[in-house]
Formats: sequence, structure tokens, C-alpha cells
Amino acid sequence: MVSAADAGDAAALLADVPADHRVALVDPRFVGHLHALRLGLTDPRFPAATVPGALTAQPPARPALLRALERTTAAVGAGAPAPVADPSTGPAPEDRTVPGRIAVALETEGVAVQRPALGSLVAAVPTDPGQQAEAVAQVAAVDDEAVRLRNAVKSRDGFFTTFCISPYSRYIARWCARRGLTPNQVTTASLITALIAAGSAATGTRGGYVAAGILLLVSFVLDCTDGQLARYSLQYSTMGAWLDATFDRAKEYAYYAGLAIGAARGGDDVWVLALGAMVLQACRHIVDFSFNEANHDSVANTSPTAALSDALDNVGWTVWVRRIIVLPIGERWAMIAVLTALTTPRTVFYALLIGCALAATYTLVGRLLRSVTRKARRTERAARALADLADSGPLAQAVASLVHGPKRALTAPAAALIGTLVMVGAALFLPYGSWLTVVAAAVYVVLSGFAVARPLRRALDWLVPPFFRAAEYVTILVLAARSDVPHAVPAAFGLVSAVAYHHYDTVYRIRGGTGAPPQWLVRTIGGHEGRTALVAVLAASLTHTSGFTTALTALAVAVALVVLVESIRFWVSSSAPAVHDEGELA
Repeated sequence: MVSAADAGDAAALLADVPADHRVALVDPRFVGHLHALRLGLTDPRFPAATVPGALTAQPPARPALLRALERTTAAVGAGAPAPVADPSTGPAPEDRTVPGRIAVALETEGVAVQRPALGSLVAAVPTDPGQQAEAVAQVAAVDDEAVRLRNAVKSRDGFFTTFCISPYSRYIARWCARRGLTPNQVTTASLITALIAAGSAATGTRGGYVAAGILLLVSFVLDCTDGQLARYSLQYSTMGAWLDATFDRAKEYAYYAGLAIGAARGGDDVWVLALGAMVLQACRHIVDFSFNEANHDSVANTSPTAALSDALDNVGWTVWVRRIIVLPIGERWAMIAVLTALTTPRTVFYALLIGCALAATYTLVGRLLRSVTRKARRTERAARALADLADSGPLAQAVASLVHGPKRALTAPAAALIGTLVMVGAALFLPYGSWLTVVAAAVYVVLSGFAVARPLRRALDWLVPPFFRAAEYVTILVLAARSDVPHAVPAAFGLVSAVAYHHYDTVYRIRGGTGAPPQWLVRTIGGHEGRTALVAVLAASLTHTSGFTTALTALAVAVALVVLVESIRFWVSSSAPAVHDEGELA
């Protein structure tokens, strides 16, 4: 920390700081909580941030900061501080300290300046002894550490997490912070614990199942702790975003596989149920992702259904009932853990499939009602996001380029739905190994191209990506299950896992504001329609032979290698967004 005599001296000192360093300006008269300064000066997610009397700038905003500081120096010299706000007289006055003036100047240059909500925390620049004494008293009246601990917990969480995990996991997070542990280390510990749980379930013994249930709950506690640690210590990072966003799925799906292996040791084949649970869960998520991306920045984004939902949020008990109904990760993992310890893997999967199906129905109906009653204009960004989530490969894109001009009789969701019904229906009802299934796949390719031939801006166009996910995942599941080839369903489980990782990676890149994976990656792994058609061809040409299992395994390994290498390259690069994604309700 270096003291500057005035704004001009501060400009000279800042110019000498290496260009790749974050810098901060704090008025020497600042009075406030330490955590208020942390919120304003240490959060890595924003190019610039400010609280009254303090300002920080990341390297990309440094040039604009220097220009603003020079202008401020010429205009006001050392600046004129603002009085302490009196909450009883309305909102706080404009921050007229040098950092406050520079924050405004940065915004005029197009730099986004974050102003964190301080709540009961104090950040002020008093101008006389009386105001200073008042500010010091306000600081003493609020427990800074208690606020910091409370804010470490997500404001919107599931019932099980809120009342059974967070009351003590926040203290585990603080314990980790004081010992220098990072969120990434806690996230990795959670993954390792879940993998050990999956291994315990794979033993197929009652003792193994009990240990698996306990370890799964421990993994979930650590999963909550990593996010709370990130918020407590403001340790947001690109690697953390990637790990947090993907490890939950890896843990859950690895546990499904462990249960299936354990059941097989006891003579019960539940691989179809395990894959079905994974498919259902992935399709639930894409409904949420697609709907949110289509509507989060829409203009005039209102509907009677949304208004009713907001009204229900003011009735306390309905909030918790609605959060439990959607079976978020906390409730889901608690159910899986308890049933694993007390029952059989088959019972676990039956309960999971029924619970997720009911949750999916509730969510889908709500999304549809909001869409048909909403008066909104979708943005270009939303249309682009839906196109990226569709994951269309070269075959669908070729069809789309041919039919882009002529007026289409089918809407995008209708084309996607019909294509999905044709593909899944053929896999289910045609004789296994029939080349008519390949013909159905060709129809699916054509209809997929029709669905994405024009920008996805209509009210129900967000349904297109979920239809495509269902078509691909269910086709792989059904063809593998009907093949009667040893280990075909476990191989299909691996293939769907690899493809699902690619789809989740796409979602989190879009959420980070960097767009979808590069087109060469989508083309290389074929797009949803290319992979679906390929599996149909493999099923027809390798009917009832072990070659089908080998082909599915090879395809799974190839897809996994390509998407993992590119994903790791992206998330560890400087171009990745510095975010800590909250994901679904914990």
C-alpha cells in the first residue's frame, strides 16, 4: 500500500504499477467494515468495482482509470468527499470522493463498474469529527464477521440445504479459509469423496451401501462448502467455475454407475435404470437452461404466470414446497443416500425416476404456461444461445442452409418434436437392427435442419434444444437396451456421459458470456443429429454382435477425449470468465 498526497500523485504512482496488476484507490478518510472493502476491492469477476470512498480496477480497465484520474485531477484536485448517509432520509448521496468521481468517469467510457450491495455493512468518508464518530459507532454496531458468514450462504437454496447443511457448513468454510484452503481444493475433495462412495456402492454389500450413503452426504456437505468458501473469501476463478460446474454431474453419474455395478454383483441388472435416470436428469437441466437463456434478457418480459409465481413467493410455506417439488440436488442426494443405505439399487433408481419425472412435469408445465402468456421480444443474443444449445452438426446445418429461404409450414418446436418422435418411435417399435431405423434417422436429420433454419426467437423455440437432447439420449438408451449384446448398456452409459459433458460445458460457457464451444469441435463430434444417425447405423450393421459394444465404447472415448481436451484448454486459459457458477439449487 502506498499513500498519495493528492490525485495527481496517485496518477503518477498508478502509472508505475505493472500493467498486469490490479490497482485500488482508497480515500484516506475511509471509515467502514473490512468486509465492505473486500467486497469492493477483491472480487475478481468484475473489471472495476467501487464502494463509497474506494475503487478498484483490473488490468483491462487500467488505461481508462488513468485517463479518468487525470481528468478528475484537473477538475477537482484532491476531490470533495461526501457526507455520511443517513438511512432515515433516503438513499445515500452521490459519492463525490476521488474514487467515486473516477467510478462515474469509467462508466462514461463504457467500463462496467460493479457496486456491491453492502446491506448493513458501513462504507463512508466522513468530513468532520461528528460524522466520523457517527460512522465509527455504526461500524461497531454491526458484527462484520457475522455478516460475512451469513452472506457466504446462497440467498436462494433448497430446503434440505438451508436447514440441514448450511447452518454448520458455513463454519467449515470459515475453518478452511483460515487454514488457507481454496474452493478448488474443497471441490476436489468433494469429488474424491463421491468417487469413494461410488466405489463402496459397487461392492454390492450392505456394508458398502451404508458407507456409500454416508459418504455421499459428506460429499454434498463439501459441495456446499466450496461455494460458501468462495463467497466468504471472494476466491472466484476460471478453474473454480469449470470444476464447480462439472463435478456435480460427474459425482452423480459416477454414483449411478457404482450402484449399477453393485447391483450386478448381486445378480440384478439395473444399467437401463441408471442410464434412464441420467437421461432424465440431463433433460430436466436442459429445459431449465434453454428457458432461462431464451428469456433472461428479453424485452417486456412479463406474464400473468410469472406474476402469480412472484405473489406465491411472498407466502413463506409455498416457497419451500415449490423448491422441494423440483427435487434439487440437496433433496435428490439425500433421498439417494438414505435409500442406498436402507434398500436396494433398483429401489433407489425407481424412486429417482419417479421423483425426477414428477419434478420435470411440474417444471415443464410452468415453463410452458409462462411462455404462452408472456409478452416479450427475444434478443439476438437469446436466439444465438438457443442455436448453440441445439448443438447442430454439419448434417443439420447443411439442411438448414437449403431451406433457410423458403417459408416453412412447421415451426421450429414442431419440427424438432416430430423428428424426436420419429427417431425415438423407430428405436422403440421397429424390429431391432432394421435399416428402417436408419431411414428414420435420416428423417430426423432433415427435420433437425428445418428446426434451426431460422433464428429461434418465438415464444416456444426454447423447446428445440430439449427435444434434441431427448432424441439423442433416448435413442442411444433404447438401441443399447434392445441389442441384447453384453455390456452394450454400460457402453451407452459412457457415451451419454461424454456427450452430456459437452452439453453442460456449452451451457456454462454461454453463462460466462464467452459463447459456445468452437464450431470445429461441434463438427468433429458430429452434432446431435450426426451422433444419433451414427448410432442407428451401428445398431443396424452390428446387430446382436459384440462389435456394437465395441463401437459404442470407441465412440464414447473419442467424444470424451475431444471435448475434455478442448474444455480444459478453454477453462484454464485467460479467456475463460472469472465466475463461480451457482448452478441449480444446492
